[in-house]
Amino acid sequence: MNSDDAENTRDEPVFSAVITPHRSLDAKSTRLVLTLCCVATIVSTIPFIVLGAWPVAGFFGIDLLALFIAFRVNFRSAKRVEEVILTPLELLLRRIGHRGERSERRFNPLWTRLDREDDDEFGLQGLAIVSRGERVAIAADLSPAERESFAQEFGEALAQVKRGH
Repeated sequence: MNSDDAENTRDEPVFSAVITPHRSLDAKSTRLVLTLCCVATIVSTIPFIVLGAWPVAGFFGIDLLALFIAFRVNFRSAKRVEEVILTPLELLLRRIGHRGERSERRFNPLWTRLDREDDDEFGLQGLAIVSRGERVAIAADLSPAERESFAQEFGEALAQVKRGH
């Protein structure tokens, strides 16, 4: 093995994960839900308008607008991305916010540990990277079961990197 090969293996990721928020509805399903709500609102307001209680239609419209805004905010926040990349030389935590803002944190894996916040009833509630007194929460967008799987794999990879030195 020459020095170039040794250099390349030191830069190869031992662990890599991309974490995005889970959304139960895709864009097509959301359009369907909003269309059905719109139809239900129109059908529900017709009797009130016929009976002369037309202000009720405005309140139904406000409810529909609030629902539309809630879905819009939900989909905008789904654009968040968190990347965790572990190589023998560094641990990179890259975050891209829903507005496109980027932040990167780099840690020495030898000085880093994974801190867990477990709950007896609800499972793994939080994970954090701790390095030299600095604590950074990670994998917050995962469910407790997914977070447990992530912690298992990441913990093993971190231990492997530490054993390699």
